[in-house]
Order: sequence, then structure tokens, then C-alpha cells
Amino acid sequence: MLTKKTYTFQLRDDAKWSNGDPVTAADFVFAFQKVVNSKTASPSSNQMDVIKNANQIRNEKASPDTLGVKAINDKTLEITLENPIPYLSKLLTGTPFLPQNEKFVTSVGSKYGTSADTILSNGSFLLKDWSGIGTSWTYTKNKDYWDAENVKLNKIAVQVAKETGAGVNLYETGDVQYTALTDEFVQKYKGDKAYHAKEKSLIGYLGFNEDRKATGNVHLRKALSMAFDKEAYTNTILGDGSKALNGYIPSGFAKDPKNNKDFRSENGDLITFDPEKAKSEWVTAKQELGVDKLTLEILSSDTEVSKKTVEFLQSEIEKNLPGVTIKLKSVPLKNRLALTTTGDYDIFYGTWTPDYSDPINFLEVYQSDGGLNFSKYNSSKYDEGLSEVKKTYATDSEKRWDKMLELEKQLIQTDAVVAPFYQGASAYLVDPAVKGVQIYPFGRNISYRLAYVAK
Repeated sequence: MLTKKTYTFQLRDDAKWSNGDPVTAADFVFAFQKVVNSKTASPSSNQMDVIKNANQIRNEKASPDTLGVKAINDKTLEITLENPIPYLSKLLTGTPFLPQNEKFVTSVGSKYGTSADTILSNGSFLLKDWSGIGTSWTYTKNKDYWDAENVKLNKIAVQVAKETGAGVNLYETGDVQYTALTDEFVQKYKGDKAYHAKEKSLIGYLGFNEDRKATGNVHLRKALSMAFDKEAYTNTILGDGSKALNGYIPSGFAKDPKNNKDFRSENGDLITFDPEKAKSEWVTAKQELGVDKLTLEILSSDTEVSKKTVEFLQSEIEKNLPGVTIKLKSVPLKNRLALTTTGDYDIFYGTWTPDYSDPINFLEVYQSDGGLNFSKYNSSKYDEGLSEVKKTYATDSEKRWDKMLELEKQLIQTDAVVAPFYQGASAYLVDPAVKGVQIYPFGRNISYRLAYVAK
């Protein structure tokens, strides 16, 4: 277990940015300070709280240059933590902890990351031909990548298909060698040598806006959480190996350090499909809200699967909660994220994939001042519990684990902040001639770094 508060990291001598600049320790310092700076408004800023002064900085009580990260020299980075944490090595693999080239970022200003020309990278491939709004782009091999000799592909063409059928058609005509599958296409291709399926740590859920009167009522949230058949959903809408989820932390994601028991099985089913209990909670909600009927809107992205999902939820909720009318609003994902960020919604359907394999990455989403806390959940008890996980019990693995079990129960059973209902899976077709494509259960979904085409 990691028990120190200060760590020193040596950077590779051969790490370069795509413009030829060396990757330096200063690039990490700049990037970390940018994430915690309140002016940046990074939704992942609370993940930095483990670093000394990060919480103070993002709450504007300290200057970004006081963050516990320092460039000892060009290739030596020092990180000082608030407290020892056992999951540091996992945490640092997350996207918020990637470096940025200060000179380049400053030169492009607010346009940074909005197109291929405003991105500077140091990975195995370089992004090309992306305007920021297009549905196609290419990856080209980065000849300056430190492990370039083991990267076999020179170019990858990407074509986005919002509908599964369109992606399958592109595969069948030979225009693409990889495409994701859902529902009826899974049944069609099962047994095909190109078919693959893999469980993921992705969860699908409903988020409730607690700043609104109706969805701010805990009994209504509980009623809605129990009013739809999760098994029917995963079997009829997805059909890709996804399974019903009755808690917030997915199975196969984290294990008890004492007995190696899976988090999900250890904490059990916290919220299940139960139309009778849902009706009972709805009766209580009506009394407290002073209504007999209620109209609510579910917000989602406009992909084929998202539309089918909210249509299913609409049918189930209206059937099992008489008097509730569900309206649907499907918009491009960018707009959906903007609306949830500003709180312009009643309920939204979304998915969440963790950055690293520790339950805290799920639980900290609902920290009261967290950038991803779109529900505006505010519980001092919950915040205190998160603090105990990150600080008080940082080096006591069993107490830390027990507190995380407790926090999940508060989030789902007691306060019904979020209604998780399925754990995702990846079903996909990949041309048998294509080897080495890596599909990950969380974080970055797919990697082509080791991929090649067999001859």
C-alpha cells in the first residue's frame, strides 16, 4: 500500500510532443494547476483534491501556484499529497492528470481542443482531419512516440455512425473493420468469428435535479427508481450482454481488500424493480408535493440507443406510476451535457465510465462541490464520509472499504440521488484479420496502439 505523502517521478528522456518539444515536468505542473483553477471550471477538478492545497485552490482560498506539484528539473516531477492514498497509481492514469504543453495551449487560447489543429499530443497516434463538429477523422502514426517501433498501423480512418445499422452496413461493405453492436444485431452475429463481447464498468442511470420541487422530493425519486423493469430493458433494448444493476458500483470493478469479495455482491441489491413499492412512494410524494398528477421530462442524447432507452422508461414509468406523465427531450450529446451542467432539466438519462478502478471514483461524483454533481446533491454527512475515505481512513483499507459501502447505501437507498439500472457491455464486430485491438472495461474504451492487420 502507498503510505507516503510525497512522490518523485522521473519522466522518459524520449517523450516528445507532436511539435517536437520534449515533454517536461513543467507540462504536468501547468496542467494540474489549470485543472484546479476555478477560472477553468474543470468538471474533474475535485479529483485533484488528493494533492496538497487542491481543495483550497479550487474554492478560491489559495493561489494555483501553491498546489503540491513541482518541477524539480525538466524530467523530475514531485507530487505532495494532502494524505497518503492507496490508489495513487490508479488515479494518475486518469485523463485529468495528463500533461499539457503550456506554450501551445496559451497560443491557441479558448480554441484549445476544439479541432485537430488545436490539439498537441504525445501518444501513439495523432488526430487529423477533425473540424470539431465532423463525424469522421483519421489517426496517423506518431513517428516521435517513444515506442513507435511497436506501433504497426500507419493510419486509422474513423467514421461515426449514430445508428447501429449504419455501422453494420459499413462493416458489411468493407468500409470499416470495427463497429459496435446493440439489440437485434447482437443476436444476428453471435457465433460469427468477427463477433466479440466484453463486460464493462460503464453504468447507465437516471439523474434527478434536486433543485426542482418535484424531483427534489426523495419519495418521488424512490418511486421513479423502482418503476421500471431493468431485466426487460437489458434483454429487449440492449441485448448486448449488459445486465441489470441494483447499485451504483458495478460488479467486477473492485474487491474487498480483506476477503477479496466483490463490492457489488458485498453491498447487495440496493434498489430493485418493485412496482408496488414504487406506487407506495408515489402516494407519499403526492401528499408531500400537494399534487394528484405530475408531468416530468427526461432529457437524453439523440443516439439511437438513448432514444430507445428513454422511450422504454417513459412507457414503464407511466404504466407503473398512474398520474405521472413523461415527456422526452433528445438532443445532441454536447447539448445534453450543457443542459445538465446548467441544471435545465427534470431527469436525465446518462452513462458513466470511471477513470480508475477504485469505488471512490464513482462516489466522489456526488461531492457537494464536485464539477460532475449535476443533481446538485448537497449532504454534509456524505461529504464528511468522502473526506474520511480520502483522509481519515486513507491507510486503513478495511475501514475505508466499509465507509464506501456505507456511502453507496446513503446515495442509493436513503437519498435516491441517482437511479442506476444497468451495467454495460461491449458487443462488437472486428475483422478477423485485425489483431491486437484492446477494449478496456473503463477509462479509455479502445486502443489501437498494438493493433495490426495480419497478412
